[in-house]
Amino acid sequence: MTAPTTAPVAGAGAAAAPVSLTPVFVRLKLALMRNGLRQSSGRTVAFVASLVIVLLFAAFMVLGFLLLRGNAAAGAVSVLTVAVFALGWAVMPLFLPSGDETLDPSRLVMLPLRPEPLVRALLVSSLVGTGPLFTLCLAFGAAVAVAHGVAATVTAVLAVPLVLLVCVALSRAIATANVRLLTSRKGRDMALLSGLVIALGIQAVNFGLQALGRAKDLSVLDSVASVVGWLPAASAVAAVRSASDGDLVLAAARLAVSVAAVVALLWWWRRSLVRLMVEPDGSTIGAAPDTVKDPASGRGLLVRMLPGGRTGAVMERCFRYIWRDPKTKASWVTVLAIGVLVPVFNAFQDAGSVYWACFASGMLGMQMFNQFGQDSSAFWMVAQTISSPADAFAELRDRAYVMSAITVPYTVVVAVVTALIGGGWSQLPEVFGLAFALLGAMLALGVVVSVTYPYGIPQDSHRNIAPGQGGMAVAAIFGGMFAGPLLCAPLVGLLIWLRVSDQHALLWLLLPLGVTYGVLLTWGALKIMSVRMVKRLPEILTAVSKS
Repeated sequence: MTAPTTAPVAGAGAAAAPVSLTPVFVRLKLALMRNGLRQSSGRTVAFVASLVIVLLFAAFMVLGFLLLRGNAAAGAVSVLTVAVFALGWAVMPLFLPSGDETLDPSRLVMLPLRPEPLVRALLVSSLVGTGPLFTLCLAFGAAVAVAHGVAATVTAVLAVPLVLLVCVALSRAIATANVRLLTSRKGRDMALLSGLVIALGIQAVNFGLQALGRAKDLSVLDSVASVVGWLPAASAVAAVRSASDGDLVLAAARLAVSVAAVVALLWWWRRSLVRLMVEPDGSTIGAAPDTVKDPASGRGLLVRMLPGGRTGAVMERCFRYIWRDPKTKASWVTVLAIGVLVPVFNAFQDAGSVYWACFASGMLGMQMFNQFGQDSSAFWMVAQTISSPADAFAELRDRAYVMSAITVPYTVVVAVVTALIGGGWSQLPEVFGLAFALLGAMLALGVVVSVTYPYGIPQDSHRNIAPGQGGMAVAAIFGGMFAGPLLCAPLVGLLIWLRVSDQHALLWLLLPLGVTYGVLLTWGALKIMSVRMVKRLPEILTAVSKS
């Protein structure tokens, strides 16, 4: 008796076929974006506004490249522009780690996913968004600006998507390789330092544009572009330029550089994903008993140098905020960097002056504004120690001591470095006088603003101002920026009179006068606002507790 044969069930092969992850991840990201926009009308308005701005800026970029077409500098400008944007894609995940949580691979650890399909799905999902759209428009405009002829057009068709792939793969590979760092406290601290990177970038671009403006021609761009044209992403646009010149071998070599970069980045990305999926997270491993430090050993040399009593306690608390609180640390690092960058960069130029050192004291003096916001809801403990105007005076005075302990030596160093680069050693006495007077004015204004217009600083958000308090904070800060120099008008007038009347021998008097004037301004503000602070303790606590 013959055994019956089993007929294949219709659709069994289709059911057994693996489901592609790519459309699933694309739909997931679109759904998450859509649901996120539905949470509030503010998010929807912000997204639509950002999309409109990106599209308008992209249109202007493409129009600019079209107008640049045929110009001798078109090739260099296109290559360098793409290189700068590729650099932005590389550093973006280091300072915006939570910018795209829908693609965080650490959320997929428990799913049975293979590395290759996961990389493909994440790569395609990464192409959805305003950033990739703008990069695509930028690459299109850069390629059109240098494409001349059939061969260049064919190369441009390959170069435009290649630029986008390099940028996206570079960004995702760096983010995945550093995902555990970026989701830790150190990573959040680093993300808050993005203001420093922006300041550095702005100053570098400003310095470069001014140097370029002083150049007689743009030949310097060609020499730089010839080197940058061998770097990934920019090499694809440089390949279009080479094809337009008829050098097809060079064009193929430059294209091969970007293709090789995509392959290498995908390999690195896959390797990082595998390590992320299979290796244990060090944050879940308990610390060994012998690694636990004695709390008493945390008192460093700086703390031991502080005076005793209430003054030392207040100063130690402020210094610990500066060192440990991520947002306070980021704010201080940013102003310290900007305070030295602006004078030094201007000193390297012909218009530089040692008087730019006053900018440093003004920037750091603004840190006195909103002194109680960094305390947040813990300000109630500070309020418990204040029962009289004398207590309030001591609290505000000791906080001003911290500002002065950092700003005074910092201003001296900035002024000396600026004079060393740009000259003007004889002007240092009056510069110190003006700088210290400006510091006193900013400290006085900071006391007034801190007591009268306090605002909260959310601890669990990327925002630095609590909702509903933005207008008040901006008005207070910008008002202080303009009021500080106005308070120094008597010293500025004396400086102008001494120079106009050719009494340069008396300019040194500005140093003691400036120090005295700054101290008197700060002392007067402390005496007046200490009385008001005692009456406003509940209002201050309510304002700084908002998040």
